[in-house]
Amino acid sequence: MEQVTLTEIAQAVGGTLSNCPDCAVTEISTDTRTITPGCVFLALRGTRFDGHTFAKQACEQGAVAVISDHVIPDCPCIVVDSTGKALLAFAAYYRRKFQPFFVGVTGSVGKTTTKNMIALVLSAHCKTLKTAGNLNNEIGLPKTLMGLDSTYKAAVVEMGMSDFGEISRLSKAAAPSIGVITNIGFSHIAQLKSQEGICRAKLEILDGMAADAPLVVNGDDPYLIPLKTTLSRPVYTYGIKNAGADCRAERIVSENGCTSFDLCWQGTVTSVTLPCIGEHNVMNGAAAFCIGMLAGMEPEEIAGALRTYQPDGMRQNIQQIDDKTVILDCYNASPDSMRASLSVLGQLSVTGRRIGVLGDMLELGEQSRQLHRMVGGLVTPAQVDLLFCYGPESRYIAEEAAKQGVPVQYFTEKEALTEQLRRSLQPGDAVLFKASRGMQLESVAKALFPALAV
Repeated sequence: MEQVTLTEIAQAVGGTLSNCPDCAVTEISTDTRTITPGCVFLALRGTRFDGHTFAKQACEQGAVAVISDHVIPDCPCIVVDSTGKALLAFAAYYRRKFQPFFVGVTGSVGKTTTKNMIALVLSAHCKTLKTAGNLNNEIGLPKTLMGLDSTYKAAVVEMGMSDFGEISRLSKAAAPSIGVITNIGFSHIAQLKSQEGICRAKLEILDGMAADAPLVVNGDDPYLIPLKTTLSRPVYTYGIKNAGADCRAERIVSENGCTSFDLCWQGTVTSVTLPCIGEHNVMNGAAAFCIGMLAGMEPEEIAGALRTYQPDGMRQNIQQIDDKTVILDCYNASPDSMRASLSVLGQLSVTGRRIGVLGDMLELGEQSRQLHRMVGGLVTPAQVDLLFCYGPESRYIAEEAAKQGVPVQYFTEKEALTEQLRRSLQPGDAVLFKASRGMQLESVAKALFPALAV
């Protein structure tokens, strides 16, 4: 963070200085474990924690002031009504000190991978800041914004949500100069009730964008296709099935863990190779290609950057462990991401069997049973030779997959699942581990494959 004064911070957040002489600072921290001398400590208040408890400790560690919602004796304070709102307010103020090519990314699935591919592309052109990991909420996004400085010419931030209003607040803070919506799926349908509701929530990304700022959307998604004609701003589409997409992927070939395809963009054709498989990754790459072109890059420069892409930790990470292939995809799960992972498993070239280990998809509310049954219907003998299901909701996946003729075993305990897998796995097998993060299915994978990089 570039230098700001305490008076400047107070003005940005609508706060009052209390026992707080003015000075310059270059960091705002919300965690006493990251306090450095001369920083400001912002005391967040949550349902199970209260940062104000650590205010004096922060000062003792070298913080020159605390942003708090009340005066704290013997601590220099900037007093505000809400420290959470103050974090967003300061991040919004600070972001507007700079004018990078700023990309905001949201969507039901594929946000993080698309963000990473876009950042990879833009980094080949200029210094680019991106959201670390999936710090995409009202605490993580401000931290990313505060990482900006005058040396960055581009930035890519991810915006997540679980309810209405969240993306609006994030977008107003980030003020993207261009937005991306990857798709409209089922994640958080428990709160948003329908895919139409999810679409409305994702479109809140427009709230922080200028009226003429372009939007890039999945042109194969039925909820997003109409935006091309219903919005009064430039809308660019990318896709595989939609012949009218602005950026269309054609001649897709997967081989030896890579996917090659042609991207058609406004009369030009560019050959692209990604070091990963799955049509969902082709779509992510097409989104990144759109952004690169709109940033003024050359097609071959974009293709060269995409060629160097590497998947993150637990997001469809394919590893060769001894004589077996392991696909670790345990960060999140929804019907759309389950479909994508099963497609990847089905495309793998193996000498043994393709084995799926699927766990519950969380936060699906009243539609959970129906959506788990939907996933079970996606599992076919052409993709999966043997299926293991774990978790209370996954029994519905097991029931539907069995109807498709897939051999299925269902487990309620991880230990039993692990032992049965240990007995079942054979040389040459490929095994997919896929579930919501809360199921912690990676612990089963790690128990079976200690050398697995998680």
